[in-house]
Amino acid sequence: MHDPSSARHPAVTATAIALPQDAYDFEFYERRISDSWLLEKSVAVRTMRMPFLAVPVGGTRRGGDYPVSCLCFGLAVRDLLLEQPGFPDLRVRWSPYPETCFVVEWGERSPTLWGDRDATTLGRFYGYSEAAIAAFIARHHKTPSSAVPEPCSPTAP
Repeated sequence: MHDPSSARHPAVTATAIALPQDAYDFEFYERRISDSWLLEKSVAVRTMRMPFLAVPVGGTRRGGDYPVSCLCFGLAVRDLLLEQPGFPDLRVRWSPYPETCFVVEWGERSPTLWGDRDATTLGRFYGYSEAAIAAFIARHHKTPSSAVPEPCSPTAP
C-alpha cells in the first residue's frame, strides 16, 4: 500500500524555479518546439532534485504532460500548474511511459501512437517542428536490413 508518510517516501513538494532555462531538459524543447515563444512562458518544476520543464499550450502546441514517480507528486505538480497560465484542463492519470507511474497532463487529450504517420500526428500535437519530427522518424523508424525477407528458393544452397 502506498504510504506518503512512510520514512522511505521522499518529501512531496513541487516548486517553480525562477527561470525556465534552468530546467534540465530546456535544450531538448529548445531544439524541437515550433513556437519558441512558449519556452518563455514555460515553468521549470522541481519535485525532487532537478527541475524539468512544463511547456504550456499555445500556437501549434495543443497539449502537454509532465511525468511523475507517484500520485502524490502528480497532485503537487497539478496544484502548482493550476496557478500558471497556459495549462488548461489539468489532470493526473496513469502514465503511458514505462519509466514512470503517472503523468500530469494539460490541454487536449493526446492522440495514440500507431506507426510513422501517427508519430507525425503526435509530434504536431505537442507542437514540435517539422524538422524535429522528421529527425525523430528517421532515427526511430528505420527498418533494419536484416528484417527484409530474403527470397526463398528450394534450389538455394
